[in-house]
Amino acid sequence: MRAAALGLLLLVVGCDLTLERSPAPSGRAIVPSFVETGPPSAPPEPRFQPMVYPPGADAPCAQAEAAPGIQPYRGSLRRITAQDRTTVVFELCDADVAFRTKVAAPSLVINDTTWLESQIATSDGDTPAITRELNGTGPFRLDRWSGGTEIILSRFDEYRGRKAVPSALVFRWDSEPARRLEALRTGTVDGIDGVDAIGVATIEGNSEIRAQTREGLNVMYLGFNNRFAPFDRLEVRRAIALGLERQALLSAAFPPGATLATHLTPCSVPYGCAGETWWEQDIPAARALLAETGFPDGFKTTIQYGVEPRDYLPEPEVLAIELKRQLEENLGITAELEPMPFADLVKQAEEGKLDGIHLLGARARFPDATAFLDPRLGSGATPEFGDPFADITGALAQGAHGASDDARRAAYTVANDSIRVRVPLIPLAHVGTVAGYRADVTGFQVSPTNTEWFASVTPGDRAQFAWMGEAEPAGLYCPDETTSEASRVCSQVFEGLYRYAPGDTNPQSALAKSCTPNDEFDIWTCTLQADVRFHNGARLDANDVVLSYAIQWDASHPLHRGRTAEFQAFIDRFGGLLNAPASP
Repeated sequence: MRAAALGLLLLVVGCDLTLERSPAPSGRAIVPSFVETGPPSAPPEPRFQPMVYPPGADAPCAQAEAAPGIQPYRGSLRRITAQDRTTVVFELCDADVAFRTKVAAPSLVINDTTWLESQIATSDGDTPAITRELNGTGPFRLDRWSGGTEIILSRFDEYRGRKAVPSALVFRWDSEPARRLEALRTGTVDGIDGVDAIGVATIEGNSEIRAQTREGLNVMYLGFNNRFAPFDRLEVRRAIALGLERQALLSAAFPPGATLATHLTPCSVPYGCAGETWWEQDIPAARALLAETGFPDGFKTTIQYGVEPRDYLPEPEVLAIELKRQLEENLGITAELEPMPFADLVKQAEEGKLDGIHLLGARARFPDATAFLDPRLGSGATPEFGDPFADITGALAQGAHGASDDARRAAYTVANDSIRVRVPLIPLAHVGTVAGYRADVTGFQVSPTNTEWFASVTPGDRAQFAWMGEAEPAGLYCPDETTSEASRVCSQVFEGLYRYAPGDTNPQSALAKSCTPNDEFDIWTCTLQADVRFHNGARLDANDVVLSYAIQWDASHPLHRGRTAEFQAFIDRFGGLLNAPASP
């Protein structure tokens, strides 16, 4: 036995593999071969010493005051305990029905304890070795990372599940869409990301390549504040909803990959599209509603929008101009454009001061309906849309605490239908991206979370699958990375307790056989899969889970290091860090 982090003893069982690489063949078929000398006889396993974090008292939920130089704790984790080798218990500060969805993120993968201790302690300058040295449990393992050129993964034949189809997986990158498309067209790579409008037209005219649209986990909407006339009248808000041709707005101002929103939440999110779809255009009905409320000839208002482009609204002024045209031509509403710095727009929205029609959007921190709906329309939302709607807030509260899929689906059906009836906003677009791939590739499916499961892809008659993205990952210590490029590679090599299902955002078991809540949803007990091995032969146990989370969670932990040491994805899901330094 050995001393582990914070004086707790952790189990490590390892084996050594000798990898003999054959010379890389010319061209694109880079398929490494391996000779395994096999693991030596394993020594008897030491007695398991379960780890608890924090090691003393529970984390101080809703802390009022912290020690000097430390921020008060605002996170949602209370304690993590390894009960035995295969059982981990997460105690939370509050109920969290979306726990499984959160832990499916590629940022919350599990690393081996000994690997964490050795690779984070070993640095190249200020950057730990773990940012470039990978040891996961997934269907592929790192073979070579040629900086600036490519990352090559090889199939992990000891993977416990269905083995990967390609024997090798190659990641390349180029910032120019035209060059990515040319690489796909000529067969240099099998798939690409970020196809632009010209590329989409090219693919449509080429039978040898195909495209898939990846739905964006974001939403762009038109908002109203019901504390300002005439938007205090439901008939006015609904008239605008009926009077607009939303598809024309989408076509005018959004790139390929943008889809017309039928609901505020994307359909790839569970329960996101429960209930009726958004209103179809009906100009006569819209004008009749305006006449009923005393505006037969329309009225004057403003269109308030940020001048800086956002990923969910790349051309705000173009959208504002098209919206202005439709309001006047369809409804007789005269709108003056009111551009402003984006920070000012957000500030005024959060303070409930926007008195016109405002253009805003949001990205979800994690793919659950609560992340889209509650911050805008839940009981604790800002007054962006004015006074809250009791039927909407009530349904969202039920959805956030639903004890079953049926209960949550029923609650979000009511919530979405109430949003459609009350019209606090008009959902317009979910802005995603377009991926292209060779026509003889089968089993390929885009993921809204950028976590495509390449293990199931058959690249025609080729042994390897080559993918070209927009940029090289800055690092591959997954907990400290948030880019799609890093997430996509991490998802092939590493696993968390759960993963997102291919093609959608439903959480499915990975390293955990199951994570089950208590009746209050504030304690989750996770049972691990049996006899899972890391690529270096080490055996997974519950202490690996505890330490993998603890070093992200606690800013004072000696292993709380990475490429940036920000661990933003952890903060997004669990609200804050322990012992976070106070701002200067």
